[in-house]
Amino acid sequence: MSDVRATSRTLRWSAWGAAVLAALSALVSGYWAAGGTALLSTVGGELERLGREGGTAVVLVLAGTALAKAVGAALAVGLVHPPWRPPVRALETIGLVGGALLALYGGVLTVLGAVAATGILGPPADRRALLWHAFLWDPWFLAWGALLLTAAAARRRSRLRRPDGNLSPAAGRRSAGRVRGPAR
Repeated sequence: MSDVRATSRTLRWSAWGAAVLAALSALVSGYWAAGGTALLSTVGGELERLGREGGTAVVLVLAGTALAKAVGAALAVGLVHPPWRPPVRALETIGLVGGALLALYGGVLTVLGAVAATGILGPPADRRALLWHAFLWDPWFLAWGALLLTAAAARRRSRLRRPDGNLSPAAGRRSAGRVRGPAR
């Protein structure tokens, strides 16, 4: 298999994986913004209390969070199928930085949560919420970030390997119908 095809496959799988994780996370936040309470106990503490109390500020924060996550899903899809001709380097850079931050955030909290779950740091205030964070919510951010980072890096690698520096919307293939050089 050629490097370009392998990179293309990596780009597609990682970008779509990141998009799915971002979209599902956006749906959960949107559900809570709309007043839903299922799984709210899994976040625990002050966030759970605020979520149950509701109020305009909480709804706005949750709606903004859902929107930011939906934009994250669109960014991941945009790495494979840009809907317009965006500045490719900017798209890649946003993906690299965003992916690194998400992976760092998720990774640090996953490790801290797992350590706290052992009880070595003392008894947790809300063991149930701690376990959900350590084994679902925080690894979710870690996986989303790792996939987004992988997709952005694969897109950049593909672009840098091409003499014209472009990727078509169908990653890994040259744009159909574009004339390159003088007609033959």
